[in-house]
Amino acid sequence: MTYFAKVLNGVVEKVINAEASFFDTFVDDSPGDWIQTYKDRSKRKHYAAIGYSYDQTKDAFIPPQPFSSWTLNETTYLWEAPVAYPNDGELYDWNENSKSWVERV
Repeated sequence: MTYFAKVLNGVVEKVINAEASFFDTFVDDSPGDWIQTYKDRSKRKHYAAIGYSYDQTKDAFIPPQPFSSWTLNETTYLWEAPVAYPNDGELYDWNENSKSWVERV
């Protein structure tokens, strides 16, 4: 199966399943570009989803930034917290105000 994302102003608005030949006859007069996306992540870093951004320079679909303090890992194209997730077997949620992981209760 082949998948394409409709990108407008760098943001994914729609994802469809269609053969490449579909675009030979498909007339789309709405603004934006159709960019192929891959479920196996073999290209463009991630499978596109609505709300993801598309960086044309990096040729990458990037998930939304979950918190303003998180930074994008330029290798994995995933967002990372400024503090590593605790490795003690407990479950934590990120607290943006304190910029720390808070154990779930």
